[in-house]
Amino acid sequence: MAIYLCHTEPAKLEFETAVVDSRPGAVALASSWLHPGGGGQPADRAVLEWRGGTAAITGVEVDGDRWWHRLDTNGVVDGTVRVAIDAGHRARIAQLHTDTHILNALVFQEFDGALVTGAKISDGSAHLDFDLPEADNDRLRNIEDAINAVIREGLDVRATYLALDEAQRTPGIVRNLTVAPPPTPDGMLRVIEIAGLDRQACGGTHLTNTGESLPIRITKVDNKGRRNRRVTIALTTPT
Repeated sequence: MAIYLCHTEPAKLEFETAVVDSRPGAVALASSWLHPGGGGQPADRAVLEWRGGTAAITGVEVDGDRWWHRLDTNGVVDGTVRVAIDAGHRARIAQLHTDTHILNALVFQEFDGALVTGAKISDGSAHLDFDLPEADNDRLRNIEDAINAVIREGLDVRATYLALDEAQRTPGIVRNLTVAPPPTPDGMLRVIEIAGLDRQACGGTHLTNTGESLPIRITKVDNKGRRNRRVTIALTTPT
């Protein structure tokens, strides 16, 4: 994993860059501030303009040093392009991703270090699966008030990098039973810290303060197989 430009310059939502390669329905760009998705998070949405017209970017594929941007056209795209990232979509995903970290932290505390077995974030809701074979689903539903209390508290959220070997020795840094964010080429793991609450490895987009999120609702708690409990959250509608 490279250090994504969307991590180092998260406020940059419009940029110009050059096409360095192309194939039907996709272009590789010299630089990109889009988040490519991964770990349950969808890729950023964006619009690309070039001298021949406009196309929607429908996905991003990272292939070594090449960032391929899938387009809703098979036309020839070349030269210098201008890209505008969908700010609303980026903000909603960042809210939900931060809120899943709050949910994860509270479940980890309340249920003796329960680990995540799956995750998915969409444009208005998200879910986490937990390894909780004996959990009382009502206890999980009751975490909603605690999540919203953390949102109201306005805790700072920041990203740091930790040496991979140190991260592997630190309990609770990697919370997923099966996957972890890939390290950077120099062997560092990106860690998201919510002040006083949580610290875990993650490569996604997040808020800078929990108070930037809308309140959430826990919309469903499901049994997924013998061991897993799926907790689904959604952002509330602004009033």
